Amino acid sequence: MAFFPVTNTTLSADHLAGFIQKEYQLENTVSCKLLKTGINHTYLVTSQNQKFIFRVYSINWRTTTEILEEIRLLNLLKEQNLPVSFAMADGAGNYIKEFKAPEGIRFGVLFSHAEGSKALNYGTDIHFKVGETMARMHQITHNLVLDRVTYTADLLLNQSVERLTQFLDRNEKDMIYIAALRDFLKEAIGQIDKSKIRLGAIHMDIWFDNMHFSDSGAVSIFDFDFCGNGFLVSDIGYYVMQLFNLEKDESQHKIKLESFLNGYESVTKINDDEKHIIPIMSTAAYLFYLGVQCQRFDNWSNVFLNEIYLKRFIELIIKKWVDFNNLMDHQKV
Repeated sequence: MAFFPVTNTTLSADHLAGFIQKEYQLENTVSCKLLKTGINHTYLVTSQNQKFIFRVYSINWRTTTEILEEIRLLNLLKEQNLPVSFAMADGAGNYIKEFKAPEGIRFGVLFSHAEGSKALNYGTDIHFKVGETMARMHQITHNLVLDRVTYTADLLLNQSVERLTQFLDRNEKDMIYIAALRDFLKEAIGQIDKSKIRLGAIHMDIWFDNMHFSDSGAVSIFDFDFCGNGFLVSDIGYYVMQLFNLEKDESQHKIKLESFLNGYESVTKINDDEKHIIPIMSTAAYLFYLGVQCQRFDNWSNVFLNEIYLKRFIELIIKKWVDFNNLMDHQKV
């Protein structure tokens, strides 16, 4: 009987262990453990006292050019002593591995393991360090152009909101609100004077889940899968947005936000024009990632994404953030 076509599979961790040991010529016994499936599949690779991360990209998620550009960015940051998880080459200098999976060719890359561990809630000193580290990264990536996606208003807003219509009727109250928010943000982004805003390569996904913190207080950043071109302030906005969502205590939120911004500006200043668009770009990021969840329903978000989830996300997260920043005050939706 012929194999029935599939859209997504999970590569065997046990078989990957032997593959990685051979391909990267690791002398000690290698173990491999699946950490999570999702947009990509992530494995923890251990060889004696060394740890690595092996990422297996979902089919048709990233091209070889896009992956190599991510690696180019990581190598540049590593050369400038920025603490990031970087790609590991095999003995022949190759970074990308190909796997003939049932659904088609999938790519894999081995990354160094970022020093330290994750933390959901951390003090002002660490928020300061995150801001400092992000600013150092932006000094390196300012005016850098990657052969990857550029985060335009069309990509962030139009394409994302269109994906929501697969799950919510256009005439439903929350979709009417989202459509109005999209139009407001498009107009606001269109009015930005780009000559006053720093452009370059951005991470686009810096928050607690993509950072490790060491006992010494060092911050390491990883998972640059969404890196691309855009306003550097988009990274600031995304972090600020996540902090607002995670820190429920109003006084603590204010202190931690100030500490993060102080850390950033201890390295390089955020001008007034950039500060003005932080709420705009962060809200656009909310819509973008909600669109990604809809886009990846087939092999990731289907375990949680449905009409109720989207309505709650819009009502309790997006609207709350919009109201906090006094966006769309003049609009009745």
